[in-house]
Amino acid sequence: MGPSPKLPVVYVRGYAGNTAGIDKAVTDPFYGFNEGSTHIRVGPDDVPGFYQFESPLLRLHLDEGYQILVDGGQDLYLASHATIEPDSIWIHRFYDASADTWGTSARGFRLETAAQDLLKLIETLKEKSGAPGVHLVAHSMGGLVCRCLIQKVLPDLGLDPADYVGKFFTYGTPHGGISFDVGLGLLERLRDITGINGADVFGPERMYEYLTPKALFDPDGPPRAWDARVMPQDGPFSFPLERIFCLVGTDPTDYEVAYGLSAAAVGPRSDGLVQIDNAYVPGAYQAYVHRSHSGSYGLVNSEEGYQNLRRFLFGDRKTEAALVGARLPQRGDTTWQAEVRLSVRALQIATHERTSAQWCPIQLQDTAAVSGTPPDGTADGEACVPLVTTFLNSGLRAGGSGTLRYALHLRILSLHRRDGLLSFNDHLEQVADFDDILIIDIGTDPAMPAISAGWNSEITGRISDYVPDRRTLVDENPAPGVWVNHVELPATADPILGKDARIRLTVTPWN
Repeated sequence: MGPSPKLPVVYVRGYAGNTAGIDKAVTDPFYGFNEGSTHIRVGPDDVPGFYQFESPLLRLHLDEGYQILVDGGQDLYLASHATIEPDSIWIHRFYDASADTWGTSARGFRLETAAQDLLKLIETLKEKSGAPGVHLVAHSMGGLVCRCLIQKVLPDLGLDPADYVGKFFTYGTPHGGISFDVGLGLLERLRDITGINGADVFGPERMYEYLTPKALFDPDGPPRAWDARVMPQDGPFSFPLERIFCLVGTDPTDYEVAYGLSAAAVGPRSDGLVQIDNAYVPGAYQAYVHRSHSGSYGLVNSEEGYQNLRRFLFGDRKTEAALVGARLPQRGDTTWQAEVRLSVRALQIATHERTSAQWCPIQLQDTAAVSGTPPDGTADGEACVPLVTTFLNSGLRAGGSGTLRYALHLRILSLHRRDGLLSFNDHLEQVADFDDILIIDIGTDPAMPAISAGWNSEITGRISDYVPDRRTLVDENPAPGVWVNHVELPATADPILGKDARIRLTVTPWN
């Protein structure tokens, strides 16, 4: 198991709006990928301190050795050099032709044209770098440009997108379009009918047009059950979902576009522009972080976004955690939710958070049912609730440490109802019925992950002083390249989750 190969990274920015917004976008040499941020943290003795994030562009340069190649322009650099290094960063400047700052007539923006131009850039990068493909990193509408390439442009040419794209990472992309909490659908209909500033690209009719290959296109429009988020896996040119990662924002309050009117219209269960349920491709990897769509506290210029991006592109371990065998008390007046938070040692941020306070807990009502083939170590009929998938890089472990360590914070909460309404008679706000943290250590030997895991409630002293038990967990899966073990929950969870509930840990190579 080695590190992931270095492929050219192509950044595809999001929606710029009207001509004035496009003109502003094209004045930025890196289309926003170079924007950093400065946040204030509380330091020792309550003294405020600044936390700086340099930008994903600079961090890929510093951390991964990626080159930023410009010679009066990246297109000029490509034209004047016969070869380029594969570990390089490129900006798909698809808005340049639609700006009117050059003294010539601007070309009207069309998403399909941007996708076709992206293919030309990728073909040039493949030819001059010798790389088998590129990694696509996209913000907002940029992810839809990439999906148009993957789902329509390449299949229409009889080309396999897997031969052009290595991995595909999206920040806050409206995979399911943009919808609003207000207006009862009227705002969406007006947008789609008028196509104002090209915003109809976020409505179902236009999305169906640029996400559907000719062979499957119905001129009468999308079928009733069509879901824009879905990337079909049953066609000859389907792109594997395991190559896709969607970063979902959960902070609408810091999205300041239109003086906060956008966030108010879209609703609290969003990043201020894209609702949480529309921000991912079903079946793709996901992480939820408390960041807004853009701005000072945006997804792209955040440490949370960068650390997920870096480990997905260049990590060498994929780790999964799922709750299996849970038997929650079945009462008609009670529903159950799980909250998870994932922290990786040596990082100053949580890389994944799904909490009720941020409008995205995991619903546990259906734990009694299991669909598909039971996973290793899971009996027929046992519930299996995926909690989190994350990526680790053995080259980034803390100095002197022999393991990769991360923590999975798990909380189980109950909500009580009376006559269909929430009842608060015996409620303690934000107090969980079960609350504990699983500390997981993964060895760096590629042949044997050598996992250890212990619950915080059973660890004496500081977690930083904790040394994993020398008796490593036993691999329950005899197949090579897959390591599986089930960790029992503390006894305090038995009355809530049942005696058979446990956490299934799975570790596989990733590159």
